[in-house]
Amino acid sequence: MEGDSLSWDYLLVPVGLCVLGIYHIWLLITVLRNPTKTVMGLNSAVRKQWVFSMMADPMKNGVLIIQTLRNNIMASSLLATTAITLSSVISVFVSTSSSSSSDSTVSQQLVYTIPLSSIKYFCILLCFLVGFLCNVQSTRYFAHASFLATLPTGKDKTDYIEYVSITVNRGSYFWSLGLRAFYLSIPLFLWIFGAIPMFVCCCCIMTNALYFLDTTTSSQLIHSQSLKEEGRTNDVESIGQSSSNSGFEDFLIRRPLLTDYDSVSAANVAR
Repeated sequence: MEGDSLSWDYLLVPVGLCVLGIYHIWLLITVLRNPTKTVMGLNSAVRKQWVFSMMADPMKNGVLIIQTLRNNIMASSLLATTAITLSSVISVFVSTSSSSSSDSTVSQQLVYTIPLSSIKYFCILLCFLVGFLCNVQSTRYFAHASFLATLPTGKDKTDYIEYVSITVNRGSYFWSLGLRAFYLSIPLFLWIFGAIPMFVCCCCIMTNALYFLDTTTSSQLIHSQSLKEEGRTNDVESIGQSSSNSGFEDFLIRRPLLTDYDSVSAANVAR
């Protein structure tokens, strides 16, 4: 019976991990090629637009920027604290159990083999340590962005605002990676009870749950389309604001889709 369980471990565990690996490779390719179909890509575009809108007037929106980044720092700190606490508990449990079970047998063995249970706990411990490091990096980027986003800047300094948006997105990416580590710890924890629960969790439960959480719904697709339209509107507004005629500036902001100069002038004459 023990040999059969080991054979299931050698067969089902790598297959389950390969299924999760293939899913995340597909997710990475989708985020890079078609980001609006994924929640991660859509949230990245939203955060970038949020940074541009907030830094348009940092003296007015400074408090809102700090509060928003502080909430993200608190979320990252909570996950980091949870991860390092669970890592400490698992390490203490493994050390005490391995020392009590191996003191009587190691002296009688010429070659000491690591038991499978220790490998299981080590995988869970490594998963939480990765989650802790990712959340620490997330806190670092959000704290750095809180300094950058509150500096007074002009609308023409798009390179600086772009750098701030990249910093905020990097913090969010590390937070997502830390959360993925918590997700991965679920099938690894079920591996303690056997290879079959771990395999079922990887192939059926986790894959479907992550696909539901990572892909966009119809309402999110409508929101992504509105982001594209608003991006085109902001481009037209920037063109209108750079023009020398201040009388047409307010009208271009209210009606950004009118790019014909004759139509704009006709509307002003009608007023």
